[in-house]
Amino acid sequence: MGRSRVWPWIAAIAALAEIIALFVLVELAGSYGWPMWQSVGGLIAVMASVSVGLLISIRRPGNALGALLLANGVILAAGGFSDAYARYALLANRGGLPGGEWAALWSAGTWPLIFAPVTAIAFIFPTGRLPSPRWRRVAFGVTAMFVGLTLVSVLDADAFKGTPYQDRIENPLPSVPTSVLEMLWLPLMVGMLASLFAAVKAVRVRLRGAAAIERLQLKWLALVAFLIPLTVVVCVAEILLTGEGDTALTISMFAMSGGIPVAIGIAVLRHRLYDIDRLISRTVVYSALTVLLAAAYIVTTLFLGTLLGGDEQLSTAGATLATAMAFSPSRRRIQDVVDRRFNRARYDALRRVDRFLVDLRAGQVPPEAIEGLLSEVLSDPQLALRFWLPESEMYVDAHGRSVSDDGGDSHARTPIHRAGTRLAVVLHTPIEEGTTHLLEDVVQAAGLAIEIARLRVELRRQLDAVEASRARIVTAGYEERRRIERDLHDGAQQRLVSIGLALRHAQHQLSPKTESPTEILDEAVNEIGVAITELRELARGVRPAQLDDGLGPALRSLAERTPVPVEVHVAAQRVAPEIEAAAYFIACEGLTNAVKHARASKIRLAAEVRNGNLVVSVADDGIGGAHGVASSGLTGLADRAEAHGGSLRLDSIEGLGTTLTAELPCAS
Repeated sequence: MGRSRVWPWIAAIAALAEIIALFVLVELAGSYGWPMWQSVGGLIAVMASVSVGLLISIRRPGNALGALLLANGVILAAGGFSDAYARYALLANRGGLPGGEWAALWSAGTWPLIFAPVTAIAFIFPTGRLPSPRWRRVAFGVTAMFVGLTLVSVLDADAFKGTPYQDRIENPLPSVPTSVLEMLWLPLMVGMLASLFAAVKAVRVRLRGAAAIERLQLKWLALVAFLIPLTVVVCVAEILLTGEGDTALTISMFAMSGGIPVAIGIAVLRHRLYDIDRLISRTVVYSALTVLLAAAYIVTTLFLGTLLGGDEQLSTAGATLATAMAFSPSRRRIQDVVDRRFNRARYDALRRVDRFLVDLRAGQVPPEAIEGLLSEVLSDPQLALRFWLPESEMYVDAHGRSVSDDGGDSHARTPIHRAGTRLAVVLHTPIEEGTTHLLEDVVQAAGLAIEIARLRVELRRQLDAVEASRARIVTAGYEERRRIERDLHDGAQQRLVSIGLALRHAQHQLSPKTESPTEILDEAVNEIGVAITELRELARGVRPAQLDDGLGPALRSLAERTPVPVEVHVAAQRVAPEIEAAAYFIACEGLTNAVKHARASKIRLAAEVRNGNLVVSVADDGIGGAHGVASSGLTGLADRAEAHGGSLRLDSIEGLGTTLTAELPCAS
């Protein structure tokens, strides 16, 4: 294992050893120690920095961020350990251990080092290098500020002021005149604060020229970068006001030293894991909302307390109610302000969707225009909407044309749901993972228009299907009349004419000299029989006489004439004559198809009333694989069923037979 792989583990083990020793010393110090929550908080901060630093050092060996995070963890652990050692050596053990004053000096005087690693991280994040060579002078100046301020702090004769051991020891380093330190302290402090703002400037410069992935990484750092100057200002303010900075320093350690390493680790190793833009927006919005509502609550409580004469319960209840009522409108207003300032694309897109919805309610725009609006506000000319029709279980475009959605093209697909119902799918240009928030927000805002558009498309398709069905029914009726006319003309009519001629010929042949015209009359009788048979077949095609006795006798008679064995199951219940006739013709077509195409050895014919519908089914054990194409007789059967408000379904699996099922409302 090379040296570059060994030292990260050494640094991590050293920080862990310091933390373990810290807990031991705090326990030994007893009442001279500090609260356990501070120890646990310090442990979390150190482990966050060390863990992320070690992970980056292993997975990104050439990136200096790992080294800086490890250094940050070691510095934090050393600060906590030195304070715990000083408390135990100087207070609990009464000077029984050596080096207590040096541990106290490190704990009290090296506080600027806490901010040094994270400031350096801001300058080199996320590549591990400065934004450009011109920033080397700035980096040198920043380093000088931190080193100078640290030296001033440790050389200060009052370095232990505000500590538990301020009256027990003196600074072990050579004293420096207080006037000199005071003269240096203010410019060095201002310089360090300027260094922190320079680090923020470096992040902004890198952000302006960053590519898509680097921008995502920088946004993670921006989410917690404001903690750096904020914590310094808070610490300085507490020192100036109270003379002590322990509380602010501890809080800054938890927030800055714990939160920043986690954000850096996500940015470097898993920058696509979360939607950082939405996270930043929500953080800013809810932080501002919390401050606003807290201030409103306090002001309202004081006002109502004064108005109600000091009644705390009523004033508290009134303030709580007012705050709750103000939550939603305040959140929307703050969200608009944040979007307008920091996320203009989202703000403009949502405003345009809102205006479209207003125009839609006023009837000024068709709902189908939402597709063009989405394409425009999302700057995606390839965007398309595919509406889901649950009854047909298929996707259609805005014109109602059926389209396939097998995912075989280059589009990305984002499903749209509203109240748990699938509405549509958006086909769009692929978006980098972690940046889909704008699409999701816009689609969610446009959900009402998309739902209305889907319903309109579905209704238009149903109306088109009804018109087409009616046209086919009219055409089928016309063709049926032409067929009957042709069959009568070419069949029964011609035979009857032939019979008349034969009888006329027999009449002429009847004379005293002629033998009996038996042969001529026999031929005429035979022609009459054939004509009667043809007329019966024609009548059967119009309406079978057996239907007068009910659907059961008609279907059994039909089964007897079928060349394949047919098992018939028909309920005795009667329904409307037109429904029985429709069921009969559906059964006829089903049996004909089974005989001609299915190669069936057995057919089952059933008709029964279920849930207010007459259900007719023809099932065979043939080869299966049938399809209801437009050229087959199934389209006419579907039209016949739909004309009575019913439906037709074909279930056919290769090798497992075919089942034709029709449901006809019978209102019985």
